Amino acid sequence: MILEALSSAMLGLVLAWAAARRLPHRLPARPLVLSTGVAGALLGAFLTNGALDAGGILLTLVGSAAVSVASLSLLLRPAGRLRRRSATA
Repeated sequence: MILEALSSAMLGLVLAWAAARRLPHRLPARPLVLSTGVAGALLGAFLTNGALDAGGILLTLVGSAAVSVASLSLLLRPAGRLRRRSATA
């Protein structure tokens, strides 16, 4: 259980670091991104472990990565300015 939690936290940290490095202009401050990645990974590990009842470390890491990426995607901002047209144009 401890090994799953540590490996999930490390996976979330690596995913968040990669996202912060690749998309710095579309993400908020780096500490927020890193903590969100780790928290999402730990939540994903908890949910996967509860749903599959200790189905194995590989399945736990897959669920952990999925929730971590989903939580990181919520932090993304639009790439450019949004063009808004009036209703009459």
